[in-house]
Amino acid sequence: MATPVASTVTLVVTRTMAAATASSTLRAAPQGGILEGADPSIYDPKNPITMLRQPRVIAEVIGGIVLGPSVMGHIPGFTTTIFPAASMPNLTLVANLGLVLFLFLVGLEVDLRFLISNWRIALSVGALGMALPFGLGCAIAYGLYHQFRNEPGTEHIGFGVYMLFIGVAMAITAFPVLCRILTELKLLNTPVGVIVLSAGVGNDVVGWILLALCVALVNTGTGLSALWVLLVCVGYTLFLVFAVRPAFMWLLRRTGSLQNGPSQSIVALTLLMALTSAFFTGIIGVHAIFGGFMIGLICPHEGGFAIKVTEKVEDLVSVLFLPLYFALSGLSTNLGLLNNGITWAYVIGVISVAFFAKVIGGTLAARLNGLVWRESFTIGALMSCKGLVELIVLNIGLQARILSIRTFTIFVVMALVTTFVTTPLTSALYPHWYQQKLEAWKRGEIDWDGNRLTPEDSSDTDAMSLEKMQSSDVTRLLTYLRLDNMPGVLTFVSLLAKVNSSTTDTKIHHTKLSDVLPDADSSATSSYRPLQVHGVRLMELTDRDSSVMKVSEEDDYTMRDPIVNTFRTFGQLNNVAVAGAVIVSPEASFAATLTEKATEISADLVLIPWSESGAMSENQSLLSDSGDNRYANSPYSNFVTTALRYASCNTAVFVDRGFGRRTRNQPRLLARTVSGMSAREMRRTPALPVMDQGHHIFFPYFGSEDDKAALRFVLQLAQNPTVTATIVHFDLPGMGTEEITRSETQDSPPSVENLKSPVSVKNSTAPPGHYLAFFSSLRDSLPPALSSRVVFESSSTSSPLDDAIEKAKNEVGLNPKNAGDLIVLGCNTGLGGALANSVPQTPSPSVLGSEARRVMGGIAEGVIRNGLSASLLIIKAAGNTNRG
Repeated sequence: MATPVASTVTLVVTRTMAAATASSTLRAAPQGGILEGADPSIYDPKNPITMLRQPRVIAEVIGGIVLGPSVMGHIPGFTTTIFPAASMPNLTLVANLGLVLFLFLVGLEVDLRFLISNWRIALSVGALGMALPFGLGCAIAYGLYHQFRNEPGTEHIGFGVYMLFIGVAMAITAFPVLCRILTELKLLNTPVGVIVLSAGVGNDVVGWILLALCVALVNTGTGLSALWVLLVCVGYTLFLVFAVRPAFMWLLRRTGSLQNGPSQSIVALTLLMALTSAFFTGIIGVHAIFGGFMIGLICPHEGGFAIKVTEKVEDLVSVLFLPLYFALSGLSTNLGLLNNGITWAYVIGVISVAFFAKVIGGTLAARLNGLVWRESFTIGALMSCKGLVELIVLNIGLQARILSIRTFTIFVVMALVTTFVTTPLTSALYPHWYQQKLEAWKRGEIDWDGNRLTPEDSSDTDAMSLEKMQSSDVTRLLTYLRLDNMPGVLTFVSLLAKVNSSTTDTKIHHTKLSDVLPDADSSATSSYRPLQVHGVRLMELTDRDSSVMKVSEEDDYTMRDPIVNTFRTFGQLNNVAVAGAVIVSPEASFAATLTEKATEISADLVLIPWSESGAMSENQSLLSDSGDNRYANSPYSNFVTTALRYASCNTAVFVDRGFGRRTRNQPRLLARTVSGMSAREMRRTPALPVMDQGHHIFFPYFGSEDDKAALRFVLQLAQNPTVTATIVHFDLPGMGTEEITRSETQDSPPSVENLKSPVSVKNSTAPPGHYLAFFSSLRDSLPPALSSRVVFESSSTSSPLDDAIEKAKNEVGLNPKNAGDLIVLGCNTGLGGALANSVPQTPSPSVLGSEARRVMGGIAEGVIRNGLSASLLIIKAAGNTNRG
């Protein structure tokens, strides 16, 4: 028996190894992870761990359970050593203090403006989304009450109070976790996100009110006392809204805290208000957390005040206080008590009621408001999220002796399960492709099956888009706004603003308007359409609550952001129609966010400035001005590479080297290391104005799709009368026509999920001499107005890199008093043959990282190595499977 088995195994292994050796394509996928070049920041659907995408509260709750009797408590002496009984009162005090501050932050995060602006649908979704789980929770409370009411650690209370508490525990929604999930799934600005956020605000407020009523009933012996507690709470709420808030707003305006952010004294006053309010609600028979929550609600959101206060407090709360609270909660959770059939029956029943009642209630309410079924189910799934808020409610019930340890554990398991399924279920119900289809259907562009209502010939459409990309000027530009690149970007954009004398009117005194004849060219002025430039400022989405709050207040941030406002003012002064926006996104999604925005606005060109420091951060240090790391491999170079690869339109990378101002390598005033004195002296010396506003452009044309797009753009820049250009065609013998194109899967808008789509190599169908004919046709059809400022040349070469760099030395930097020269290059990643494989005849150490060199190419590296006084513009043509 053993011999046949052994021979069979040997045969199978031998054939497998032979097959693997014969073809490398049959080898297994690399399993070495980052050691074999894998990028852990890119989402991999084959990795089940990354599919979870769970909020942080899941790990925190599980960590607390592990520290409790369920896991670590089984180690002899662990609990008595790490959590001795004598330390528990102090730990409980610190944890409750952190809980008050956390509920204060929750109140800051709740923006009642969402509820007011969407009150109708928020009221219906929130009401039905609470009523159904509350009712079914009251039903299952009957069984829980009679099954577990006599367990140790509980007080004898009436069924009515117990039913009210269980109903609230079933009906409440975790608003903070809900905001985090909506932000990570990019749903916050969608109709689903707005509805869920608005309903979540109302659900949160009503849930805390009901819980306060429940606690008041538990803490008082009679119904009359509970009524007095409720009336005092109502009076205190009115006092906060109509007395404290107006006085607080007056003080904030008086001190400038709304405009400039809270000072240390204002932060101290705000926290003192929260703690005082917590003390008051605690002594009147309601839990102290309600006082902190109410102070957070009355804090203003104008000027980003709530976000700035959150930034001051959140790290202390989330790093120090909340972990203690989770640890204490875990000590009260004992999974070992789920040890019989009836207990597990109630576990399943509680989970089913909490999940399905929430989903059905939210779904029906959304459907009644006109949403489609899939949108409605998504809203219901999101409203079922429990998270940390549920844990707080359960701990209040445990401390009030409403719940036993066993019942508490049942509901903790329910909170974990309902929070765990929210993100994957939402991703499955409401994926990005479905959002796009739904938007197109609502606009009337397609029917429900995806068929266009106005049939078009696809070939004609492709031809029109190709013609638009190749022949039209850039009229709609998308640029990435960064603080460190603003001078160069603004100067560059100003070159695209066509100078039109008719757009500048001579002003006449209003008393003499009747003596002036109407201008016959006024109609021409009104019909002039300026360049449209959309500026996007990307801000990193972190794991902080303040970062999530910024996403929900992006519109306010856009109106206040100084970079965006500077960009708007620039557009008004330079006859450019500008639009600015602030987008908060994870750093790993910056490229996808930028390319999605380009697709959304149908941009002709995306302008990406290269970071001054080589890092994603826009902050620069005075003492690190050498720029040694500017072109090294970094997350920023990866961001630029990804954006170039997946952009749906032409893309340009702008490397600012003093464009529009004096160069960065001007001599220092003090010939020593920069110190406080030398920096101060540099600030005292005003920068000299640029007297010559001219620019000279040098463009080496080799013949590729990238070069064709770059050539047209150079001619568009040359329409500005302050620009001169030298365009040199380098004839490369034996140049191939192989080019890189993306697969057809990239026809859909890019996102983080499809940033790993394959790249295929495809031969161009362009006939030999096509690129030369294109160059010649533009040279021969040059308008007379440009003939005196644009020069076309041709050169045959066998060493294109050396010749192009040598030619650039003779073209740029000749006039050091002008506003800066520019070298325009085609990205040429798809150009085979001589250029792609050529190396300089005199090799030199590389000054660019591998990613930066892949983007810029050898010519740009030569320009930087030789210190040429010119900025760089590297243009990548839009991906197209039928180039040429």
